[in-house]
Amino acid sequence: MSPGAELDRGPTLTTRVKALGHALGLDRIGVSSPGESAQTRFLSEWLDRGYAGGMAYMSARSAERGSPERLMPGVKSVISVALAHPAPVETSGDSASNGTGRAVASYAGGEDYHDVLLDRVRALAAGVKALAGHAVETRPYVDTGPVLERVFAARAGLGWQGKNTCLIDRELGSRILLGVVLTDLELDFDRAEPDHCGTCRACIDACPTDALVEPYVLDARRCISYTTIESRESTPPDLRAAQGDWIFGCDICQDVCPWNRKPDEKEQPDPLALRERLQPDPRWVRAELHWVLSLTEETWREATRGTALRRARFQGLMRNALVAAGNSGDGSLRPLIARFSGGEDPLLVEHAEWALDRLPEAGLG
Repeated sequence: MSPGAELDRGPTLTTRVKALGHALGLDRIGVSSPGESAQTRFLSEWLDRGYAGGMAYMSARSAERGSPERLMPGVKSVISVALAHPAPVETSGDSASNGTGRAVASYAGGEDYHDVLLDRVRALAAGVKALAGHAVETRPYVDTGPVLERVFAARAGLGWQGKNTCLIDRELGSRILLGVVLTDLELDFDRAEPDHCGTCRACIDACPTDALVEPYVLDARRCISYTTIESRESTPPDLRAAQGDWIFGCDICQDVCPWNRKPDEKEQPDPLALRERLQPDPRWVRAELHWVLSLTEETWREATRGTALRRARFQGLMRNALVAAGNSGDGSLRPLIARFSGGEDPLLVEHAEWALDRLPEAGLG
């Protein structure tokens, strides 16, 4: 090979795929093998422990989750991508005593992240086909298919799975959204990122429901994100007080993570306004419980239009708001709670009666 031959070849296909991903506004792009590993096989053990709770869909396609080859025969590479989302908006005041709920996890109050990121991931998948210059099969996913996004993102060097089970990037922290493109194209694999959690256990110690049963292991049944979003059942009575003022998801294990509190953290460029689309509606930053509990199904649909908040459904959001109301100590919420205690929905009646039992009569608190 002549001295200039390597230079003449120009950027590799993998390099061009990554450049396209960045041009599409994605913050991180990496490539990994689709093969099974101890991390993919851990899913079966986790499911056997019952930690998935009522998420039956996790078991229904567990074989595909552990092996992309079962999902897409012939897959050769997994392209993982990450997009940082806005950090929680700082607010003042004690929500436990002023009739507000800490409201929603920081990723959820703006435009639905599925729509924002999936649009980019689909564009990347289309671009991969164009860059290859020949027939290529691709399958893009953003939390929409049986793929272990965090496992493959870690394998592709986008970060490491922290003790809170979130993927953590050394610069972006864990406030990131993940997507993947499965492809039968052979690309260059990246190196996995080492674990940088060290001896820190801030997330484990801070979890109010003890959902992190051990480092790197989450019992979803006790996680506030599960009980306020995925669960369609009654919030376990022993977890209600610990749920505090959250009405959709929870940020606690990320709020306390040192990788999310770096003093020299710089604002990520956002030329395509993707993070702008994810900025939460001010109504959900620290929701006023008088407003939330006054919502009807019709006004709830309007207030949650185009957001991930729809995942909890009207019943779920009202259930969560009633728990937050019961934890608020605000007796002025009693008339709004009574609307549900006298209603026809047994789930909401149960939570309303629980909240009323915990609140003082209006004007006596």
